[in-house]
Amino acid sequence: MAYKQTQDYDFDMIVIGAGSGGVRAARISASHGARVAVIEESRPGGTCVIRGCVPKKLLVYGAAFATEFEDAAGFGWDIQGASHDWSKLIAAKDKEIDRLEGIYRTLLKNAGVTLIEGQGVVAGPHEVRVGDQSYTAERILLAVGGWPFLPEIDGLKENAITSNEVLDLKERPQSILIQGAGYIALEFASLLNALGTQVHLVYRADLPLRGFDEDVRHHVTQALADRGIILHPNTEISSVKAKGAQKLVTFADGKALSVDVVMGATGRKPKVAGLGLEDVGVKMAPNGAVMVDEQSQTSVKSIYAVGDVTDRVNLTPVAIGEGHALADTLFGNNPRIMSHDTIASAVFCTPQIASVGLNEAEARKHGDVTIFESRFRAMRNTLSGRQEQTYMKLIVDKKTDLVKGVHMVGPDSAEIMQGIAIAVKMGATKADFDAVVGIHPTAAEEFVTMRSPKA
Repeated sequence: MAYKQTQDYDFDMIVIGAGSGGVRAARISASHGARVAVIEESRPGGTCVIRGCVPKKLLVYGAAFATEFEDAAGFGWDIQGASHDWSKLIAAKDKEIDRLEGIYRTLLKNAGVTLIEGQGVVAGPHEVRVGDQSYTAERILLAVGGWPFLPEIDGLKENAITSNEVLDLKERPQSILIQGAGYIALEFASLLNALGTQVHLVYRADLPLRGFDEDVRHHVTQALADRGIILHPNTEISSVKAKGAQKLVTFADGKALSVDVVMGATGRKPKVAGLGLEDVGVKMAPNGAVMVDEQSQTSVKSIYAVGDVTDRVNLTPVAIGEGHALADTLFGNNPRIMSHDTIASAVFCTPQIASVGLNEAEARKHGDVTIFESRFRAMRNTLSGRQEQTYMKLIVDKKTDLVKGVHMVGPDSAEIMQGIAIAVKMGATKADFDAVVGIHPTAAEEFVTMRSPKA
């Protein structure tokens, strides 16, 4: 049964933000019969499509050929004179992003959603202002995502770029210092390193990827160093200054380094500045995240929020799932919530990292576990001569035999983990893994052939 539209407002729902979560919520709501408007101040598609996972992955694909060329000699290929044109890669990326933006615009149009271009400001529980124009809605959905931020370091904001700007560099830098140790830092460090840039990765901790499994962190750290990325653990930046065409970075210990580009990749914050949320009483966390309940409802009954602006699980498919669930709940007569349990994720550095479920430290907090792991050179590395190893890990609950966590570092980790995630989500046990016949020869078969627990 189609949703009965209200006549008290201009729209049944106004969505602020045309990213993945907002667009999904808008389209599904409209399909249920709601009158929906989406307000977007930039380009439809949001972070993921315009300045995040999609353009980043395209650059990752481009950089991957460098490894292929290096490994090809071991298989009898003689590749001479190979070179890379950064400007062509960026132009191809831009063309694809333009195409995807057009698709997002078409999706909204075909769904009957009104696209309003400009910056939306929440002026009341049922009102959004765009410039001089005011629009009303029974419900308002915040889907504005997050935005890179730079810490308060002398000269950093004036002399550094973020993950937004690195995607549009006209020339590939000969040297770059990347501050940070999260997935964005590692991904750009890997792809730029593969393309020939000297990369310095600077971070305050002893290992990158805080929150990931400890063994994974150790393994990938060694792999990054082996591939030529210069690591600076336990290091803080005290200042960044322009020095001719270069940037002079001074560390807390007094040492200094000159590079072509400095990139800040120390995290993202919810993009709430200028939204007017404080004035209407929407409660926010200290970091600016919009606080919501499991139905994505804020402290203001008529206002909802999904995606990175809520800082729950900051992944595109999660935002899409939250938006879809909300649309079904509000307009589809199908109340449901988005589950945030057992969500698989990947880091597209080189080598790739993928995981689902708990890391070892988390799992041990819930009870006794048995650890299974495997380290091996992938078959392709035997002829190429590359010494890099793949790492796999299973975390199993001793009492129930349930597989509580799966982790991998190595080629095709993300593709392999997607299938593994289905099994873990369904409650697979180690006995279920053991009963599967592996596909030989593959790296993935190691997940079903691990028999000896880690000592």
